[in-house]
Amino acid sequence: MTALVTPTGVVVAPPGLDHDAWLAARRAGVGGSDVAAVLGMSKYTSPIELYLDKVGELGEVPRSPELEEAAFWGHRHEPTVARVFAERTGFGVVEGPGMLAHVERPWMLANVDRFVIEQDSAPSSLLEIKTRSAFQLDEWLLGVPDGPALQTHWYLAVTGYEHAHVAALLGGNRLVIHRVTRDETLVEHLVEIVGEFWQNVLDRVPPAVDGSEATAALLGHLHQGRPNAVTVADPGDVLPLLERRRELKAREQRTADELREIENRLKYLAGGAEIVKVQGSVAYTFRQNGPLSQKRFTAAHPDLAQQYTHRVDALDTARLAAERPDEFRAHRARRLVVPKESTAA
Repeated sequence: MTALVTPTGVVVAPPGLDHDAWLAARRAGVGGSDVAAVLGMSKYTSPIELYLDKVGELGEVPRSPELEEAAFWGHRHEPTVARVFAERTGFGVVEGPGMLAHVERPWMLANVDRFVIEQDSAPSSLLEIKTRSAFQLDEWLLGVPDGPALQTHWYLAVTGYEHAHVAALLGGNRLVIHRVTRDETLVEHLVEIVGEFWQNVLDRVPPAVDGSEATAALLGHLHQGRPNAVTVADPGDVLPLLERRRELKAREQRTADELREIENRLKYLAGGAEIVKVQGSVAYTFRQNGPLSQKRFTAAHPDLAQQYTHRVDALDTARLAAERPDEFRAHRARRLVVPKESTAA
């Protein structure tokens, strides 16, 4: 039997694996960074994307340059944050022996940032390190936000520790440290919910497609469209969705019309004033600070428009489509278009 390195954790993959081996190890279970996606609480990964990743059917999905840059700096700052955490708390901090799994549930995985030595010479808790924007400072001052809190509790579930520490570097110049005490009820719920997801992975039962932006982005990259290919779909699957889409589109239009009416009435009440007060307080403003109407400006002042017009570098998409149609098509986004129903009798 593999020796325990934490109260309930065993090593299932050593540090320093190459990328392919590390991905294979990740697909053997659910890690802390996956938990928010399982619960539908991740902005960047949906349950269906995580499922496809775990069954090896996801393929290459492009990651935004912003996320890549954030991940780069998070990795670079990790040793510094760990060192400063140790200096400010007086605790020892050590790197872990690799990827851990729960001794009884090997599908529960953890890649812990650091282990914390609070007494004697053995680790007694863990340290989760985050690097975040300064705009999130207020949220972090109140406590650990939901996503990192779920990840930390998952690591507590895997390792068996009773508490953990979370150190977040905000804006590159503010370190916030929180102690997270194990909530056994939350741990039990996470194990149950994530366990159901993992069983569905083993049984090849995908989760339902949800309405998240993460799923929309995934579906835009998941399949390369085959020109003029046809899928013959089950009417029972498609027709109710189309009907519901029509209902929502009609509601959307009604809401847009009602909102425009309300805003027009507010503009009418403002008249020539830019500020409207009610009972001594500013209720709303109607200032002339919106986007410039280039068409009206050019018509009114053609000489000035010519003076302030400059050329910009732009991709010649028409030429690209004509000369390199395959490359042009390969990088076009896929659009969902539903034909309008005929109103003819």
